[in-house]
Amino acid sequence: MQANSGALVPQGASAAPASGEYLTFRLGQEEYGIDILKVQEIRSYEQPTRIANAPEFIKGVVNLRGVIVPIVDLRLKLGCATAEYNSFTVVIVLNVKNRVVGAVVDSVSDVLELNRDVIRPAPELSSSAVNTSFIMGIGAVAERMLILIDIEGLMSSADMGLMDAMTTA
Repeated sequence: MQANSGALVPQGASAAPASGEYLTFRLGQEEYGIDILKVQEIRSYEQPTRIANAPEFIKGVVNLRGVIVPIVDLRLKLGCATAEYNSFTVVIVLNVKNRVVGAVVDSVSDVLELNRDVIRPAPELSSSAVNTSFIMGIGAVAERMLILIDIEGLMSSADMGLMDAMTTA
């Protein structure tokens, strides 16, 4: 059995994600969706305690009812041009592989139920130019285009450094 790099669907696979409910949020001008079953809660942004030598996208940690939660700024992780903190900035608290992780986003929009027929496969792009391994597909709803993210795969990827090797086995 070969080790998987954390992607739910291998690069170039034509399988689209299953129907289901997705929490939609904005990063810059783009709209994204994640599986609602991974979401624990949505909180207003509060300045986390910085961790020395952490990558720029890991903003630090917060104490959430006795649990120390790492906070990842998805805007920085996914290469958005700016990451401005304002009254709309929120933290989506996720439960990923039995770990609690916070993801900073510009704003949360709504929860959409997407049927398989409105979800298109992720685009095939040169892996040297763009890392699309965490894009499960594109949801096309009316005039909206939702980039559906494999949030579990993204948060547990090796470059994030958030999960132990034993939790990804």
